[in-house]
Amino acid sequence: MITTISSRIEVMKWMEDFVAEKYNELIKSVEDSWQPADLLPDSRFETFFEEVKNLRERARDLSYDLLAVLVGDTITEEALPTYESWLMKIDGLSQHPDSPWMRWNRSWTAEENRHGDALNRYLFLSGRINMREMEASTQYLIADGFDLQTDNDPYRSFVYTSYQETATNISHRRVAQIAKKQGDLMLAKLCGHVAADEARHAKAYKSFVGKIFEADPNEMMLAFEDMMRKKIVMPAHYMRELGVEIGKTFGHFTDAAQRIGVYTAHDYTEILEDLLVDWKIDTVTGLNEAGERARDYVMALPNRLKRVAERMKAPSLEYKFRWID
Repeated sequence: MITTISSRIEVMKWMEDFVAEKYNELIKSVEDSWQPADLLPDSRFETFFEEVKNLRERARDLSYDLLAVLVGDTITEEALPTYESWLMKIDGLSQHPDSPWMRWNRSWTAEENRHGDALNRYLFLSGRINMREMEASTQYLIADGFDLQTDNDPYRSFVYTSYQETATNISHRRVAQIAKKQGDLMLAKLCGHVAADEARHAKAYKSFVGKIFEADPNEMMLAFEDMMRKKIVMPAHYMRELGVEIGKTFGHFTDAAQRIGVYTAHDYTEILEDLLVDWKIDTVTGLNEAGERARDYVMALPNRLKRVAERMKAPSLEYKFRWID
């Protein structure tokens, strides 16, 4: 264990070889990557219109809540410029173009960029979405930005990304499962590919936090506690529609996700439980009194969250999204 590193900048510098290792392990080359064109009708071929017709027929049977969640997920993915700019501002990450951190950020962005492209293209072809309304929501989300309450701190930021990438994996994987049950195997396959990317990204960010615990356990524990006290907010929490007050659309989107079991309060708690195990929180050493109190807080939190989740009920379907005709 490295106990002499206290500065976050020094820790980030110390981690560069580790980041390079994870880059090679968890980022795929462009040559080995799937592309949206692999999963959707190809307009070059004479079969294109027949394939689109079949796509539209399958999409016709998708439930209202599934469509609402799919649109919300797409808008979230399309706001990628906001996420990339946020990552580039994290303190201590070398801005040199060839540094492992910048290589990671660029390649993570490149992989994520395909998600919005694929989902957007599917929704356009489905014939069930008011694309102008959806596009306006995407523009709003990028223009409005977000506040994840990480203060450009790498420790807090990587707690956030560990949580968020895991949540996104769950959401896309569940959409894939529901789409399959509702008869749309093309959408199921597409969302399954997106979910697999998110799982790799979550694995990387969780490993970053685990490495920080080796170098600076007390400050990492305090950062973990701070993020859990604030609650992990979703990156699309400012999502809105034309003519709708900021934040209200996101609430209806999360209601839809709760109703069909795509992402629930129980999932939030289970992610925390998994992180406690992944980061071996119960056996971390090198903590001072404040660090021990922080550990006690995060270890006790799942039971508190479970009690809250048990009292929560998803509202019935009442809201009509402007995105869906």
